[in-house]
Amino acid sequence: MSDGAWVKGFPAEVTVCDTRGRILEMNDRSIQQFVKYGGKELLGKNLLDCHPEPARGMLREMLEGERSSCYTTEKDGVKKLVYQGPWYQEGRYMGLVEISLEIPFEMPHFVR
Repeated sequence: MSDGAWVKGFPAEVTVCDTRGRILEMNDRSIQQFVKYGGKELLGKNLLDCHPEPARGMLREMLEGERSSCYTTEKDGVKKLVYQGPWYQEGRYMGLVEISLEIPFEMPHFVR
């Protein structure tokens, strides 16, 4: 499984970019989610060009500061958890990963 095949069919959108925002990888769900914007053709494009302000500025700050962000969103009756965070290779900052997955509107919360 070291080739990353597990993420292809993972039931969440996974998008990976480099330190400048260039899209390096998209799994099947990510490609489908963004099909109206080009889907697989977005590979190699820059995320900064795909976002209006203020999202573009926030994304730029995350890229430059190696910062993460986590929030929930709702669109067309679907609630999602979105996590965006830096990824590293051999300790070197390589860019950001975004994972977006559907979550129920009501869900348990456990304190352990």
